[in-house]
Amino acid sequence: MNAANSYKEALRYVENAKESLKKAGKKDKFYIDDKYVKTACGTAYSGILVALDFLFEHKNIQKKKGRKSIEYYQSNLANMNKKLLNYLNDGYEILHLYGYYDGGKNINLIKTGMDDAVSIISALKPYSSNGVK
Repeated sequence: MNAANSYKEALRYVENAKESLKKAGKKDKFYIDDKYVKTACGTAYSGILVALDFLFEHKNIQKKKGRKSIEYYQSNLANMNKKLLNYLNDGYEILHLYGYYDGGKNINLIKTGMDDAVSIISALKPYSSNGVK
């Protein structure tokens, strides 16, 4: 996948996730519908992985055969960019574990995870002709 497409594709994941959250409904500090929250969190986390896969490809990091684990992403980012590693760790904990697996519905916490996803994806911008093509 080329740079502009990777950037746009990763952003598209987050935009789709935000649309799913709109369907979840809100009551007080929580989303109401588990299905839409889980869908949104899984989609946003996938956007993180799309962005990191492209970044690793651009940095000539050797691809792992088969399914990549969170440890694969963490160890490669630990050697490359500690700030992105922090965003990944938060995104993983909030979006993947809390929102997707555990069914957590706290609006502010999930917003933080979405912000982490956007921060990681924004790291692609310098490699993507500013996302314009």
